[in-house]
Amino acid sequence: MLRISKPYTPSRRHRSYLVIEGLHPGGPEKGLVERIQNRGGRNANGRITARHRGGGHKSLYRLVDFRRDKLGVAVVERIERDPGRKSLIALVRYPDGERRYILAPDGLKAGDKVEAGPAVEARVGNALPLENIPTGLQLHNVELKPGRGGQMARSAGAAIQLMAKEGRYAFLKLPSGEVRKVPVACYASVGQVGNLDWENVRIGSAGRHRWMGRRPYVRGAAMNPVDHPHGGGEGKAGAGRPPVSPWGQKAKGLKTRRPQISDRWIVTRRNKT
Repeated sequence: MLRISKPYTPSRRHRSYLVIEGLHPGGPEKGLVERIQNRGGRNANGRITARHRGGGHKSLYRLVDFRRDKLGVAVVERIERDPGRKSLIALVRYPDGERRYILAPDGLKAGDKVEAGPAVEARVGNALPLENIPTGLQLHNVELKPGRGGQMARSAGAAIQLMAKEGRYAFLKLPSGEVRKVPVACYASVGQVGNLDWENVRIGSAGRHRWMGRRPYVRGAAMNPVDHPHGGGEGKAGAGRPPVSPWGQKAKGLKTRRPQISDRWIVTRRNKT
C-alpha cells in the first residue's frame, strides 16, 4: 500500500512510502548474507566509473538463489525486504532443513509451497523449464543459457510473457517490447515479480536519496567550462551545442551498446520511446 506523508516539513509534503503487510520485521538469515565493501562508484584503480554514488546506510548483501537448482518442495517461511534490490525476497526451507532466498513473486506469502524441477506444476513461485510451461503465462527470473541462473526479469514488477515455442527455442516478450529466442531447456519462475507499487514511490527529499547511497546530480550548465562542455557563460546560458556528457560524447540518442553475440537471438527490437 502506498502512503503519502503529512506535510510537517517541506521535504515531507510530497514524500510517499510503501507499507507492505506480512513483512518480516527482523534481520536477515545469518547464513545467507555477505558483507560487501562500499566502493563509492570507484574501480580497482580508484577511478570513479559510476558517478553520483557513495555514502548511504551500511547493508548486508543477501545471497539470492537465481539458479533454483535444488529440486523438491520448499515452504515459504517469510517475506523480507532486500536493500540490494527493489523486489522482495522470500526465505524458503527445504525438507532437509536447508534455507535459501528466492525472488518473491506477486501473491506469494508465508506458508505457501514452492517447487523446482522439470515436472512440477506451472503455478506462481515454481521454477521449471520453458518447454514445460504453457504459452501465455507471465514469467520472471528467466535464464539465457541453461544452468547459468536467471538473468532476465528480476526487478520489482517485471514480467516476461511466453509467446510461443518452436523446436529448440521459446519466444519471449520482454518488458521493453523486445522479442527474444531462448532455448526451451532454460529454467524460468512462474509469476510476476512482487512489489509492483515501488515505481510510484516519491523520494521527496535529497536526504532520503543520500540514505540510499546516491550523491547529488549536478547539471553541466551549472559548472565551469573546465568541468563540463555545457559550463560557463553569463547568467543562465544555454549549452550552445547538442547535449553531451562531461567527456564530449553525445548524451541523447547516441547508441553506445557494442554488438553482442546474443544479438542474433533477438527477433524484434525493443520499442523506441
